[in-house]
Amino acid sequence: MTWSILARDAATGELGVAVASRFLAVGALCPRVEGGVGAAATQALVNPFIAPRALEGLKAGQGPERALADLIEADAGSATRQAHVLAADGRSARHTGADCVGWCGHVSGPDVSVAGNMLAGPQVIEATRDAFLGSAGLPLAERLMLAMEAGEAAGGDKRGRQSVALQIASDGPIPDLDLRVDDHADPLAELRRIYRVWHGYTRHFRRFLPGVDHPGVFDRAVIQAAIAAAQAETE
Repeated sequence: MTWSILARDAATGELGVAVASRFLAVGALCPRVEGGVGAAATQALVNPFIAPRALEGLKAGQGPERALADLIEADAGSATRQAHVLAADGRSARHTGADCVGWCGHVSGPDVSVAGNMLAGPQVIEATRDAFLGSAGLPLAERLMLAMEAGEAAGGDKRGRQSVALQIASDGPIPDLDLRVDDHADPLAELRRIYRVWHGYTRHFRRFLPGVDHPGVFDRAVIQAAIAAAQAETE
């Protein structure tokens, strides 16, 4: 009931995931990303444990194929599941169960994995992958949105549109960007709008929060002055 893309920016090391579905709040169940570790998505008849546990497997030293295979083997409902995982080095693995609803399937490319079910056809995931690969040089968030928009233009979820999510992480378990549209007539367009709002303020604010190797900045005057200066540079 969903299609999703996992991707790595080879230049920055950022990892990202984007997902769209004719399902309420797909971002609550499907995507997971952790900087320096990987990205994962679980869909079809969702097992919400697969994506976070796949990332745990990567952190434990497993490659993406083993991390995903172990989870699928242990899942009694594996035939109804679809999942994929991409590691921080760009390697990826995918599973589409035999009982997933058609059209269903997956494709991959350098630093990218795409999977989907209940789609208009294979052209959806192919267009998603190709748009990502064709947009090298743009920020990862832009590339993921362009990819999902290409998949939507190719037919998307055959039942229609409802929700999307976008996550990007560069370092540690907290995403740098985590946006959701839970219920909207045109969720990808709404995601674009929210992204513009994030880009104008929150992306600057985010760098002052605590990180894995620093306590953050506590002086509100310093934060606001720096944000104002950054905003002025982009105008």
